[in-house]
Order: sequence, then C-alpha cells, then structure tokens
Amino acid sequence: MSGDGDGGGREAWPGEPFPLGPTWDGQGTNFSIFSENGERVELCLFDRDGVEERVEVVDQTAHNWHCYLPGVGPGQRYGYRVHGKYAPAEGHRFNPNKLLIDPYAKAIDGIVDWDAANALPYTPPDDGVTDDADFEFDDEDSAPAIPKCVVVDESFNWEDDRPPRIPWTETVIYETHVKGLTKQLDQLPEELRGTYAGLASDEVVGYLKDLGVTAVELLPIHHIADESFLHEHGLKNYWGYSSIGYLAPHSPYAANHEPGENLKEFKGMVKALHRAGLEVILDVVYNHTAEGNHLGPMLSFKGVDNAAYYRLSPEDPHFYMDFTGTGNTLNAVQPAVLRMIMDSLRYFVLECHVDGFRFDLASTLARQFYDVDRLGSFFDTIHQDPVLSQVKLIAEPWDVGPGGYQVGNFPVLWSEWNGIYRDTMRDFWRGQASIADFASRFTGSSDLYADDGRSPFASINFITAHDGFTLRDLVSFNDKHNDANQEGNRDGTDDNRSWNCGAEGETDDEGIVRLRAQQQRNFLTTLMLSQGVPMLLGGDELCRTQGGNNNGWCQDSPISWYAWDIGEDGRSLMEFTRRLIALRRGEPVFRRSQFLAGESSAPGLPDVWWFRLDGRRMTRRDWENPDHRSLGVFLNGSATGARDRHGVAVEGDSFLMLFNSYHEDAVFQLPAARFGRTWSVELTTVSPDIEPGHESYRARGQCYVSSRSITVLRRTA
Repeated sequence: MSGDGDGGGREAWPGEPFPLGPTWDGQGTNFSIFSENGERVELCLFDRDGVEERVEVVDQTAHNWHCYLPGVGPGQRYGYRVHGKYAPAEGHRFNPNKLLIDPYAKAIDGIVDWDAANALPYTPPDDGVTDDADFEFDDEDSAPAIPKCVVVDESFNWEDDRPPRIPWTETVIYETHVKGLTKQLDQLPEELRGTYAGLASDEVVGYLKDLGVTAVELLPIHHIADESFLHEHGLKNYWGYSSIGYLAPHSPYAANHEPGENLKEFKGMVKALHRAGLEVILDVVYNHTAEGNHLGPMLSFKGVDNAAYYRLSPEDPHFYMDFTGTGNTLNAVQPAVLRMIMDSLRYFVLECHVDGFRFDLASTLARQFYDVDRLGSFFDTIHQDPVLSQVKLIAEPWDVGPGGYQVGNFPVLWSEWNGIYRDTMRDFWRGQASIADFASRFTGSSDLYADDGRSPFASINFITAHDGFTLRDLVSFNDKHNDANQEGNRDGTDDNRSWNCGAEGETDDEGIVRLRAQQQRNFLTTLMLSQGVPMLLGGDELCRTQGGNNNGWCQDSPISWYAWDIGEDGRSLMEFTRRLIALRRGEPVFRRSQFLAGESSAPGLPDVWWFRLDGRRMTRRDWENPDHRSLGVFLNGSATGARDRHGVAVEGDSFLMLFNSYHEDAVFQLPAARFGRTWSVELTTVSPDIEPGHESYRARGQCYVSSRSITVLRRTA
C-alpha cells in the first residue's frame, strides 16, 4: 500500500524491521523507524526541487514500522510523518503536519530554517507563550523548515586502516572543534577551512603530530540543530551540544556539499588521523536533544514518539524531567532508546573507526528514575558489549539534577573529567589551595579512583576546557566578558573566583605580562607532569584568547576560532608545550599505570618522596600548615610500575620537581645523596628557552626557585 500527498502511488514492499534506519542493498532501500505509540506512519520522499511524495508504511514488527522501496538509493532525501494522539497532558504530541528527521539517519542535509515554516507542533499565541500554549494543535506544514535525511552508500575504502590503540598511559588528549581549528588557517584553501577535510589536511595533521598529542577529542559532530532564539539574535550553537541526529555527522562541517557525502568526508578525516597515529574521540550528547522543553520545536523524537524517547514527569507528563538544564532528558531507561544510543556508538566505532567517546553530562545516563545509579542499565550494557568495552570511555561525571556530581563514582573501564583536579590546580597557582590537596591531585587522585580498582588514568586531568576561559584568558581576566552572547553578561560561570593571576606586588605592565606568561607555563607543566591523562584545550598552546568570553557556546565567530597569527608569545608557548609533552612521553615516571604509594623499591628508595624547603621529609604538621606554598617531590624512575609488552619492568630517569606558588622567591635545599648525587636543570617555567642541563646541583645543595614557578631537575649518572 502506498500513496503521496495527492493520493499518488509508489509500490512499497513490506521490508524488514531491522536494521533501523535506511539500508541500501544495491537494488533498493529498506526503511525502518521505531514508534511504540504512533498509529500511522508516512515515509516522505523529496526530490531536488523539494517536491514531496508520501509512502504509507503499513507493516510493523515490535513497534518498528518498515517498508522496502525498489529503485530508491543513495542521495534520496526523505523524512517521516507520524500520526497519533496530540494530547500533551498525557505526554503524546503526534502531529503529522510536522516533518520529522529519522532518528537513525546516516546523513542529514542542511539545517533548520526557522523562517521558512512553523516547526512548533502548536500554534503560538499572539499574547505571549505560557506553560499551556502547546495545547493548541498547529496544522502548518513544517517541511520547508526541516532538513532532509539522506540515503547513503556506506561503502568506503579504508585501505589498511587500523585503530592506533594507544595505551591510556601514553595518551595526551587535544580537545578541539572541527570548524574552529581551521576556519582561520590561511595555509588551507578557503573551501577546506572549518571542515572535516581541513582537519584531515597535511598541515593540521602534521601540526598535531609535531605537537606530540596522541588523540583529538572533537566537540559534538552529531548533526546539530540551532535553537530558534539564537537564530533570532544572529547567533549559532557553535559548541554543538544540541544533537538531533545520533548517526549522522554534522553536514555543515563538510567541504563536499553533495547530500550524503559528508559521511565519506568524516571517514576520510578519521583515516588521515589514524595514518598519523592519532586517535579520534567524539564528544557525544546522549542526555538531551535539540527539541527543548514542552514548548520547544518538533524536529524528530518529539513527533516520532514523545512518551518513549523522553523522560516525562511522573506527576504530570505534560512536562519533561530536566537533569540537563536544556529542557529535556533522553529516556535511556526505555529499551528502544537505549538500543538507539548503543547502535549510534557501535556505528561510529565499527563503520567510522572512531577510538572512543567523551559522554556529556554522563550522570544523566545513569539515572534509573531520580537517583544516579552507579550500575545503571546503560553502564551494564556498555560493560558487556564486545565492541564498546574495548574503546576509550570518558565521562563528564556530573549533571544538574539532585546528586548529579559523581566525580570518582563511575565504574571500571571508565575515565572521568576530573573537575576537582582543575579546581585544585587553579587554586594552588593563585596561592589558595593546600599543598596536601595539590599533592593528591598531582599524583593521580587515588582518593577518588583507587578504591574501586581503577588506575591513575581514570583521571582525565585538565586546567581549561571548551566550557570556560582559555588558559590565556584565565590568567588575564578577573571577570568574564560575555557581552557578545547578548545575555547582559549574565551567562557563563564566575570560575575565575577573583583570580587576578597572582599579581600581588606587580605594579608595572611589563611585570604583569611576564607573570601571566609564566603562569601559563606553570599550568601546562603541572598538567603534563601530573599522573593521570592530560587533556589540553586546543589553542592553549598558542596563547589563544576569547577576549574574556568564558561561555563561547554561541560564538561561531573569530571569538572562538583559532587565530593562527600567533606572534612571538604564541610561538614560545607552543615550543614549550611541545617540549613538555615530549618529556612526559619519554619518561615513564610521569605516566605510571599504578598509583604512587611512597613505598621503597629494591634499591631502598620510595617511588615518591615529598620534601620541604630544607630538603627534609614533609611531616603531618607540614601538610596541614595552611601557609605552606612551596613543595618538593622526588619521583623514582626505577619504580615506575611500567612494563613492556613482554612484562619486563621499564625504568627511566628520576626527577625532582620544585613547586613555589608563593609570591616571594624560595630557596630549596636538595635531598640527601641517597636520592641522587647530582641533578641538572631540565626546565624552569621562569626561563622557558633554557636548554636542559645548562646548570647542575649536588645533593644538599641550594636551588633558587623564583616566585610562582616550577623547576624540574633530572638525576644525572
């Protein structure tokens, strides 16, 4: 049975319920869509001129509506209309006047055109929108406003592509944005800037490889829908935490604008990065969608089956449970929704060869009902999956709901963004964190991760991330400057907490500039030499600034794009960062697979030993002294805990690290000769250009450490 908007016909065969989405077999395409509460489904085909043909989908199996269309293949644009009850008070919002994006589309052509038609399922009242405004059913066709799904040919010549499979202990993550990274890179042709192909270029891949990072963590690339209020203000959802297609790479990031070609371009980017030995980690947003709250637009899930796809209020299903601060929460407890999430993850691993995922607001996925369940069905499903249990899994371990802050509480297999590390290190270098807290975070946060059998690499360490100040801005601004976001500078967080870059006593501009540069080096040195996995915010190594904007989510503009004309300061910091990463990757003592214990190894030296300015061991009273701002640490290169693939212990050099976050200079007396007779300067954050070994010290000798700086010493033979 078939039909179109005018009653015309096209032959449709029953087809198969699985796999969901469109599947081209060379002769035709099978279509399948899940809707438990829908009463009738129409598949809508569009030609290049936008002319629509509707095909009645009659057969359903296990709530999957399916049909097969002979002769339909790659490039075909389509969508769905689902009929059923429009009863918002009961949680049902079916409206066949609204064209819907297929939740399983592999490619989506274009973006929502908010000016073309009403994408709301209701008619907005003239006298202002109220909580019950969505009760007025709207009959305007939204097709002109809605991007179209595209049938794709999923074949791709991967050649000999293999996952790099870089161990966590060797991983250095570079968080970046597909568009922002290359949009202003003059070395690339204009048509490649800001695209998957641009990121895959020799210029960019070579830069990342030379910097020394091992993985790129991309802000969301699932197809995005901007919020209508951003459109009204001439803004865009730049970060992309507004997903509407979980199996489709965002099409505007493709240089090739032919429908469906964005998938091949995305795969080509992954292939190019793998060829250089770089892993690809995707930031994924399975906690909410772009459809907002009960007054939001109808783009896909809301019209396919609102009551199935979203967490509705048990007391009043008119409203959504909102653990995300965005208006809705995806219902990962529902088996079909959980299946969609798992299918999306597996698709990007198996078909697109990505190496891991960072889960936005991951605590939301653990919620069975209201509480965060540490062993929720989502994590059980991941744990037993033979594909997903083998890739890198990173949680953002919080959401905005009750009990949502879950740092340290995720299961084995998972690493976590360590927000406590970030806050402690920021406080330490502005002179307000205890040295005990600093030492705990520097050595891998065993208090958070050791009890449940995890290792130091469970901690993803970071100082800055996309959400907040860049490193340059962190040390340069006391307050946020978000006026360009058009919210009266009320948005964003006050995460500087009167930072003032530790500039007490500095009265001249030259001294302040010098200190800011030094503080950037302090943060980067601390980050790269801490136990755990370092994550570098892309551009921080270039002194990238957003002019004090610490909430660039809506700034698809030069505010957020990388400025590659970096000047002398940027080049100096880039070289220093490259040097730090090389030091970390070359010395196993900085990337242990086991927590430091302070215990003696065979030669009689502990794996770690903390000392005071006088070179003697820290006591409990020293650790508890709130006025202490200077600290030394010995790291034993003969007790790294690292082993090669044959199980043989891997040794490296031993190091002394001298930290001084005080605003006055300090003089350290080095430890006794049993720790090492001679030490040479590896680097200092005061003078970034000095060569390793330019100066040496003997045991019990004195080492001058400038205010707010780090000196790293290597033990010499």
